[in-house]
Amino acid sequence: MSAIIHSGHSGLEGLQYSTCAVPEAEPGHVLVKLHSAGLNHRDLFIMSDRTPQDTPLIPGSDGAGIVVEVGEGVQHLFVGDQVIIHPTLGWEHTADVPVVPGIVGGPSDGTLAQYTALPAGNVLPKPAHLSWSEAGVLSLSALTAYRALFTRGGLKSGEHILIPGIGGGVATYALLMAAAAGAKVTVTSRSEAKRAEALRLGADQALDSHADWSNIKSDLAPVDIVLDSIGQAMFSKYESVIRPGGRIVMFGASSGDDLHLPIRSIFFPQISLIGTSMGSREEFVQMLEWVEKYQIHPVVDSIYSLQNTSQAFERMEKGEQFGNIAIQIN
Repeated sequence: MSAIIHSGHSGLEGLQYSTCAVPEAEPGHVLVKLHSAGLNHRDLFIMSDRTPQDTPLIPGSDGAGIVVEVGEGVQHLFVGDQVIIHPTLGWEHTADVPVVPGIVGGPSDGTLAQYTALPAGNVLPKPAHLSWSEAGVLSLSALTAYRALFTRGGLKSGEHILIPGIGGGVATYALLMAAAAGAKVTVTSRSEAKRAEALRLGADQALDSHADWSNIKSDLAPVDIVLDSIGQAMFSKYESVIRPGGRIVMFGASSGDDLHLPIRSIFFPQISLIGTSMGSREEFVQMLEWVEKYQIHPVVDSIYSLQNTSQAFERMEKGEQFGNIAIQIN
């Protein structure tokens, strides 16, 4: 089969369009012929950390396709089923939080290939209203956003959420989901074009990331929840807009891990700092039900062929995309 393989170098230099053997559907597994896949910043982080000595890896955590082989013992899936991939491995119940979730596409082979073999529990029916490209980019980012907003953040209708750095996959899903839930949404970006697109998608206001945030509209302020994926570069600005008793839900650290803050700014106003990452199979099912209930469509920034996956990653690395980048697999 054709596949994108990372080997021999760190970063994007290690990507190759190549061929390898089609995996087998072991007992309890199914083989899926992929129609589409999606890129995530996680892929970039994994490739950056890999060394020339590491075993070759097929990256990718998102995907959708058709079941073509069913392993022994699988009873709820059949050849011909249109399916979407749940990327978190071994996390069935929401309450049983693992130390570090296992995820498709590192260390196990992922979805940037014509075929992938997965545990049957990680394969669910594709939402009927989504195209193949939309379904192929849904899983990881939408699951992360759903858990961050509802399981961990406890977002309610009428609350005001601030989403810094709009444009990435998780932030874009969070905008769509929060708006559908009846929340007021403020986003930030350095890009005027991204701010305009966020307003078109339902944001109530869009601010320059480096502007004075005191101009947040009085009818929306103060902020109840901040959804933070940036970390140290923006964290000091949250204090000026979040209400006493508010929540900061953290799922990333794109500007670095080290965070310095006056502790009194947290305990005097009784701010909750909440960490989150990925989500369970239970939450993935809930997320799919939510997407179908509100007929949410992923924002597909662009579509590349499997052969041109390197160019797609270059677009993501430069931060040029708004929404998710899809890979079409013929």
